[in-house]
Amino acid sequence: MPRPPIYLDNQATTPIDPRVLDVMLPFFETRYGNPHSNGHGYGWDAFAEVENARALVARLINADDHEIVFTAGATESCNIALQGIANAARGRRRKVVTVATEHSAVLETVNFLGQRGFEPVILPVGRDGILDLGDLEQALDNDVLMVSVMVVNNEIGVIQDMEAIGQICAQAGVLLHSDATQAAGRMEIDVDGWNVHLLSISGHKMYGPKGIGALYVRSGTPVVPVLAGGGQERGLRPGTVPVPLVVGLGMASDLAADECKVDAARMGGYTRQLMTGLRQLRPDVVLFGHDERRVAGSLSVGFPGIPGTDLLAAVSGRIAISTGAACRSFASEPSRVLLALGHGYDLASTGVRISLGRFTTEADISDALAVVGEVAMMATDLVEA
Repeated sequence: MPRPPIYLDNQATTPIDPRVLDVMLPFFETRYGNPHSNGHGYGWDAFAEVENARALVARLINADDHEIVFTAGATESCNIALQGIANAARGRRRKVVTVATEHSAVLETVNFLGQRGFEPVILPVGRDGILDLGDLEQALDNDVLMVSVMVVNNEIGVIQDMEAIGQICAQAGVLLHSDATQAAGRMEIDVDGWNVHLLSISGHKMYGPKGIGALYVRSGTPVVPVLAGGGQERGLRPGTVPVPLVVGLGMASDLAADECKVDAARMGGYTRQLMTGLRQLRPDVVLFGHDERRVAGSLSVGFPGIPGTDLLAAVSGRIAISTGAACRSFASEPSRVLLALGHGYDLASTGVRISLGRFTTEADISDALAVVGEVAMMATDLVEA
């Protein structure tokens, strides 16, 4: 059988860790109780496992157990956070501040709030993808209700200074939400040290199952539910908690807490090896985003003269990479993130995202460079094709 494509699209999704799958399977087969059934052992067993998973997620981000709300994923978490704060808003604070390079789960929600009487304030980033803290300070007047800044960008992998951002927001007395989807499992997260009030994560970005995520809600943060139902999850996410998925998220969080530093060190080495190899193939390769303030395993690069879509077509079947966020994978326009960095249309159109993961090997890097080497020198042929 032919070898499957080398998987280098871990920022789109990660393969489930076999250890996560192992702990999930019994809850599909024999331990199938409803955690909200409190009259028998099946329900008690399921409830205990849900609460254990809640504690494991809390440990990962330095939170208290009761501050974790299980959701269907990071997009839902972001919506509950931003719309929930808006629903609770009273008085003159009607501005919602975010950043031009945020995931669409945040940007589209902020724009939706703009249709409901709130005022979106979208801050720019520099050429390196980093938010200017002076711009943030200047934006935080007495009309600002909340700020939303993602920890790690989902396309270019740059890391924002969340500790400084949290301090600025705390001094201004505004609520802070952070989308930590791409940070969980790849770097340390500290909700206390960052002074965040709400934080979103997703299971399938950290070797857990799809369809499950979590929202951290600091005690005392005013959030009015977006959904109505049975009152589960502090009333913020009603509906029967999916026990197998929650158990999987808990195990993924436990592994991330224990293995994050080791994973990051290995992926960091492979990332440097990959970037060095790409520069040897094409010295004019462009690295999008900050050179150093980036999460291990993430590269956003462009080969001048080779549209990203053409590069993907040339390596199709041999390497799995992408031209940007998975949620816009069918778009023909260049990445809005790369445009927000100030790059022109032509250069932004060359961007491809290469993202390593826990199961990436050194052989994968060598083989991927060999494949890219076959096409990297073909700019003229690709453009004329």
